[in-house]
Amino acid sequence: MGDDAPRLRRHHRILRAIGIVVCVFLVLVVIAGGVGVWTVMRSFPQTSGTIDIAGLDQPVTVTRDEAGIPQIEASTADDLFRAQGFVHAQDRFWEMDFRRHVTAGRLSELFGASQVPTDTFIRTLGWREVAEQEVKALDKTSLRYYQDYADGVNAYLATHKGAELSLEYAVLGIQNPGYSPEPWTPADSVAWLKAMAWDLRSNLEDEIDRALLSTKLTAAQIAELHPAYPYSEHPTITAAGGGSTGTTTPDAVSAATEPASATASDSAAEPAGDPRYTAALTQLASSLDGLPTLIGPAGSDIGSNSWVVSGALTASGKPLLANDPHLGATMPSVWYQVGLHCRVVGPDCPFDVAGFSFSGLPGVVIGHNNRVAWGFTNLGPDVADLYEEKVTGNTYEYDGKQLPLTLRTETITVAGGKPVHLTVRSTRHGPIITDLSDGYATIAKDQAGKLGVPAQQYQLSLQWTALTPGPTAGAIFALDTAQNWQQFRAAAQNFQVPSQNLVYADVDGNIGYQAPGLIPVRASGDGTMPVPGWTSSFGWTGYIPFDDLPSTYNPPSGYIVTANNAAVGPTFPDLITKDWDYGFRANEIELRLKALIDAGTKITAGDFSAIQADKYNANAASLAPLLVTIGGKEDENSGAYKAARLLAGWNYHDDANSAAAAFFNVFWRTLLADAFGRKLPASAPPTGGDRWFQVVQTLSKDEYSPWWTDKKLDLNDRDQMFAYAADQAWKEAGTLMGGDANKWRWDSIHTLTLTNASFGVSGIGPIEWLFNRGPYPVGGGSSVVDAIGWDASVGYQVDWLPSMRQVIDLSDFDKSTWVNLTGASGHAFNANYTDQTPLWQQNKTRPWPFSAKVVTAAAQQTLTLRPTG
Repeated sequence: MGDDAPRLRRHHRILRAIGIVVCVFLVLVVIAGGVGVWTVMRSFPQTSGTIDIAGLDQPVTVTRDEAGIPQIEASTADDLFRAQGFVHAQDRFWEMDFRRHVTAGRLSELFGASQVPTDTFIRTLGWREVAEQEVKALDKTSLRYYQDYADGVNAYLATHKGAELSLEYAVLGIQNPGYSPEPWTPADSVAWLKAMAWDLRSNLEDEIDRALLSTKLTAAQIAELHPAYPYSEHPTITAAGGGSTGTTTPDAVSAATEPASATASDSAAEPAGDPRYTAALTQLASSLDGLPTLIGPAGSDIGSNSWVVSGALTASGKPLLANDPHLGATMPSVWYQVGLHCRVVGPDCPFDVAGFSFSGLPGVVIGHNNRVAWGFTNLGPDVADLYEEKVTGNTYEYDGKQLPLTLRTETITVAGGKPVHLTVRSTRHGPIITDLSDGYATIAKDQAGKLGVPAQQYQLSLQWTALTPGPTAGAIFALDTAQNWQQFRAAAQNFQVPSQNLVYADVDGNIGYQAPGLIPVRASGDGTMPVPGWTSSFGWTGYIPFDDLPSTYNPPSGYIVTANNAAVGPTFPDLITKDWDYGFRANEIELRLKALIDAGTKITAGDFSAIQADKYNANAASLAPLLVTIGGKEDENSGAYKAARLLAGWNYHDDANSAAAAFFNVFWRTLLADAFGRKLPASAPPTGGDRWFQVVQTLSKDEYSPWWTDKKLDLNDRDQMFAYAADQAWKEAGTLMGGDANKWRWDSIHTLTLTNASFGVSGIGPIEWLFNRGPYPVGGGSSVVDAIGWDASVGYQVDWLPSMRQVIDLSDFDKSTWVNLTGASGHAFNANYTDQTPLWQQNKTRPWPFSAKVVTAAAQQTLTLRPTG
């Protein structure tokens, strides 16, 4: 034993040393943890007690319920908006600051040279410049409200710096330690409307897709992949233009479709034959996709549901109104719930409103006041056109004359780098986008050859309604205070960009629908492809008059449904768009409502919530029976045969726990890739969604369509293609979910990750962990009412979703319900960061207090904002 003593002593010394290191490490972890907790929590806002604020006239009360949703009560309208700016900054200032840098083309100031291309694009479009013009044009009262709001934001900034504002500033400080936010201005608020308009832009992606398809397909094939709206199958919002607001058989064959019209650019629909053309168009599409999309990635599932039912059909005898906008899966949610209440409502302080706001913007965008409720869905008009321009030096040709280009110099400040200078050139149509990259120049050269124009003279410009200053910024206050249909329409008339479907209800029992917006009238052409800009023959001659836009008030049916479907029929005299949503969601909502009405059931708010949770997949209802028939004829060991047995008896709902839904969606993605993917340009893959529902359902009726053939795979008809795709899908499903099909679940592969728009896509795991949340398993799917959409060309993860849900009861506003995708707070690890997500995930909603009595009863925290001194 004595011989072992030195070894044991050495062993003990090693253990002691290790113990000391471990203890030191643990102490450092505790210290770091404490510092980390302190760093995180120091930005959490004060939500009770009192805070003195310069600029207030009288004290303001801010109560919050258990979800942290603020209800603000003030004696003057000015104090109300000062307080809203202060509260928004408390909960969401990083989001606001990030947004204003995006909309001003100033991301490089935050993140360095990597953001110069994005800033260049935004500077070229000139969002900030237009916003500043709109601020100058505001009426005095609206401008005062915007300044009040800015004053409230700045009051918060005056006492909070760096990580005190938000955890993101602590992370930013590692890369950009010298950054400090500048004061908020009204233009920072108004510029957000440009971003909203961009993310809800019309058919620009469809135009690019058609151009990409033209490099490999004939005009007839392109028409098959971009079919007209199925008017005989799916409803229109109004009866204008021969539209029908009544539903028809869901699987009816369309007999009344919009005829294809020839345009001046039809020649561009022929295959280009030049690989550079495909590459250039791909780069164009990539440039659009690469822009920060503040309300989520653009795509076929960007849309919304809203509907309203009159009191004659409800249990309460008063209208019900539902709305759930479908946007991107952002963290925090794009929406911020708030109540804005004047202590005494009157001409000097007319606000008593609650609903969903945008942080950075005063007022309530969607919700209700003390008499009127409203909801939004995207109308989706064609409001952006690409023009081919003949440019020589600093002039361009127009109607035989050389006109001077408008030149504007921009300087982009770059964190850690040298400033970047650029010159923006514009024609009468809008900014020239050819200068943005070599890809645009390649497009220009290719198109020049088709049009017989010298390539060196050819440029592309963009005309877009959002680049024309308008009154939308002031319309929000008019919506918030409207007391009847006439005042509501007057407010809607000024809500020009982005153009929306507005549904309406009031406490007197009236319901209505109005489509506002600037929608161009073209001298010729249908806006689906670029047109010559050197002649007025293809220019915009004006806008559709407001009184000519689709509208209805107290329709005989007693209900109105809008779900991005066609607002009007095929004979409507003015062109709104050629690219409506194809109406699958609208059809299902109408069928659900009519089933209740026909059964004599008085409709309740619970019925509305149940419809919002509807997961019926009309695409599956059309294709799954066919797959069952085809698979039943295959070998018993084949995937197609096993799929037929799994799908037999399925109710066609994309339920979270459904094995059949899981397999069908894998099959759907596989079918699109096998039947279409290899025949299309790689940059224009089949993404799924409503258009592809319509395409495949129509083609499935033709067993020998060329789309079903593939010589390399020895497939010669529809049945062979379906069987092959089912075999491949069965293998993939087994790989993804295991060998026991009985244990497959749709939500095991269909998951939602809430991603922070800035640091959440940093590529650095620990940083992303700080700000992102998920994955959350979910049901639903693309182009179903519970529109939790996914891109079939990428995978099964969620890309678009109902960003909030509301059901408003006009018999008693306190019986209304709402839910946000995430929570009130934008501060990571705050209790209200994602507290509403589990409710949203389960299609549940929260009580929505509105009256003073119920707001007081729900209050868990009360903050008094007092005038300084």
